[in-house]
Amino acid sequence: MGDTVYEATEIAALMAGLIGRHHRVTGYEVGREKIREYARAVQDSHPAHYREDAAHQLGYDGLIAPITFVSILGSLAIEELFVRVLVGYGLSQMMHTDQQLTLHRPVRVGDRLDCDICLESFRQMGGTDIIVTRNLIIDQHQDPVATARTTFVARTGGVADPELARAVAAVMMHKAPAPPAP
Repeated sequence: MGDTVYEATEIAALMAGLIGRHHRVTGYEVGREKIREYARAVQDSHPAHYREDAAHQLGYDGLIAPITFVSILGSLAIEELFVRVLVGYGLSQMMHTDQQLTLHRPVRVGDRLDCDICLESFRQMGGTDIIVTRNLIIDQHQDPVATARTTFVARTGGVADPELARAVAAVMMHKAPAPPAP
């Protein structure tokens, strides 16, 4: 992203070349306390998120996560995409407008999740960029866990309000993991 200012035509040309490009965030390990902490944060009181015996009664070996738990990895992947791949956007000039989530199975304790994110489409309309991404979250066996399709609207080339930029940075609680050492 940086401080470079791009014109709308430059952004359109750059983005057209990125459609279909994939980026991967890897190695998110799911633990009991992460599931419990997330369930508390979203106020999901289902016993299978807190107690092994409740999860066993549902046929699972251990705790299962709330259905929106995959948003943690999705957020990491989106941030990674906008920081490392897509240019010209500040998070303070972007709005998440739509989300479609398909769960293939529950997230379980012991899962090691990867997220493959792809820029699915891009178009410009009325001075706004409309960006659609597709995230495929898989487990350590390469089996699908969830698929998400996310739409953002964003503006480029403008000057972001520094106060708004600080507020957005303060809200983004999850940071993209550093790439593994070679």
